[in-house]
Amino acid sequence: MAVTLPASVFDRFRKFSRFNSPYPAHHEGCAIDLYPDGETGISPVAGVVRQTRTVGCPDRPYAADEDHLIVVELDDDWCRRAGAEPGTLARILHVVPEVSPGDRVAVGDSLGPLTRSGFFGRWVDDHVHLGFRPPGANALRASGSLPVDVDVPVEPMRWGGTGTVAERGPTHVVLDAPTHPAPGRRFAALASDDGVPLDGGLAHYAGGGAFDALADGTALSLWGTRVGVARGRGVAWEPVDVLANGERVVGLSLFAARDGGFGAKIVCPDGRFELGESVSLALVPSDDPIRLGVG
Repeated sequence: MAVTLPASVFDRFRKFSRFNSPYPAHHEGCAIDLYPDGETGISPVAGVVRQTRTVGCPDRPYAADEDHLIVVELDDDWCRRAGAEPGTLARILHVVPEVSPGDRVAVGDSLGPLTRSGFFGRWVDDHVHLGFRPPGANALRASGSLPVDVDVPVEPMRWGGTGTVAERGPTHVVLDAPTHPAPGRRFAALASDDGVPLDGGLAHYAGGGAFDALADGTALSLWGTRVGVARGRGVAWEPVDVLANGERVVGLSLFAARDGGFGAKIVCPDGRFELGESVSLALVPSDDPIRLGVG
């Protein structure tokens, strides 16, 4: 049984993704990352905090060496609206808990400050990770999450792949295109050639997804190149390279967003592109595609 996040939850977040991660729960469509404005970890669920736990994470010079888990037993009303069994548990990561077992939280409440986890790639923005477990399950184990669906429409954005660098980080740049069709009013995502809004790390993670339901075996293309095939709840990426001005980069970071500064995020750890530089993207088949793991 899938847990379907109600549309009202997304009013608190500026972007979200189910598949833009190398971790198994995301690859299987069993987790979602929610990006709030600011540095506060906002609760996407309502219920009672049952456990908190601090865990070690990979040693990264740009990130904390600890992460945190908050387990919430969901209220019956929240479960009813989400199509979940009463007693379903929510697992929330990447927030330093300022709540304790026994505390009641509502959607939109502060759980604590976001933390820059060592589980992130350097180009990943701070966010709230959310997954669910059936009633009575061991919520501390890393496996066993339920499928996650979303009850919010995502508008497909067609884009030719050209833009100007508007933001530059140590391992990524953001372009000034594509332009969001209705900033602040609805979510949108980069669309395939057939108008399917895409999700995930193209193609630096082995699998991605889409914000539309797809029949198994549905082929997807972008800029005239076949990029993936629908498999189960996600999309298996084809072996392709992303080229920026003719040079191979790590990939494209795909998500649904509603803020005006949407922009394509190009993952390029050598930071070769400068502010104001024009960039043209292309996709080509590859016999040695970049694939990032979880190490």
